[in-house]
Amino acid sequence: MHVLLIGGNRFVGRLLAWRLLAGGHRVTLLNRGNVADPFGERVERLRADRAGPDFERLLEGRSFDAVVDLAAYTGEDGRRAAALLEGRTRHYLMVSTGQVYLVREGCPHPAREPAREEYYDGPVMARPEDPAERDDWEYGVGKRACEDALAAARGFPATRVRIPMVNGPLDYFRRIERYLWRLADGGPVILPGGGAHRVRHVDGSEVARFLASILLREDTFGRAYNLAQEETPTLRELVEALGRLLGSGAAIAEPPAERVRAAGLDPAVLSPFHDRWMSFLDPGRARDELGFRHAPLEHCLAAVVSSFTCHTRADRPPGCERRAEERALALALASGGAG
Repeated sequence: MHVLLIGGNRFVGRLLAWRLLAGGHRVTLLNRGNVADPFGERVERLRADRAGPDFERLLEGRSFDAVVDLAAYTGEDGRRAAALLEGRTRHYLMVSTGQVYLVREGCPHPAREPAREEYYDGPVMARPEDPAERDDWEYGVGKRACEDALAAARGFPATRVRIPMVNGPLDYFRRIERYLWRLADGGPVILPGGGAHRVRHVDGSEVARFLASILLREDTFGRAYNLAQEETPTLRELVEALGRLLGSGAAIAEPPAERVRAAGLDPAVLSPFHDRWMSFLDPGRARDELGFRHAPLEHCLAAVVSSFTCHTRADRPPGCERRAEERALALALASGGAG
């Protein structure tokens, strides 16, 4: 196959490119060129901002067996891709997000029920008044608009893949790494608001494997699929599993989020898996209809821990510069003090 990858050069797109190249396929990368890739002369590179005029110019008159779009965020992105690629690709895959459910009015809360694909339909909730939540709301609404544009393009062979929080050694947001640094330096690990809520993420390498596995599958055209791990550990269980893999006996503290804020610390920085915009998906359709099963969570976490210990970055992730204040808070909590 000749596959065009749009965006995603830092994480899932890089993993997918390696998988396609290893499978003997021809790969063309289209991105802005801000991040170097490791593929040398094995790939063709097209440099463009997908929202600019170069996007159409570079693709004019070209065709591809499949297109995987990791950088479609708006309704205009979807409409433009469908118009430009109609008749010039046999399959178009859009990588979407579980936040398309979180912005839907009346969708079951993740704490009560995993979101299934049929929960997508319905009105979108009003724009949040809290500025801190608007970016996440706009992200989910924009992805919905993109999905809707593709669904409205009759006959266009599009498949939509919805993913939750993505983990893996290449995660440039360094989310699991924030927990690992705290486990590695003796702790404590602070989980603001507690670690009792369940989490269901996806591993970046598994996203790449799934995307590669469904290329040119006509039974996926016009369909949407959730992709997620099978396991649903609590956050505390997840952190404890990381600690075991690392060999850490660090303590875990679970103060109220308000107590953390009162100490001048940001709960989202200390524990990025507490975000209320973190979706919780049901992967049953991909499993039952396509036969896809996510690799065991322990296997995926072990790969992250191994990468962390073998290729530790010199700089620490955001928030680690205030470890002394975290420890002071944990000590105050343990002694019953005000902090």
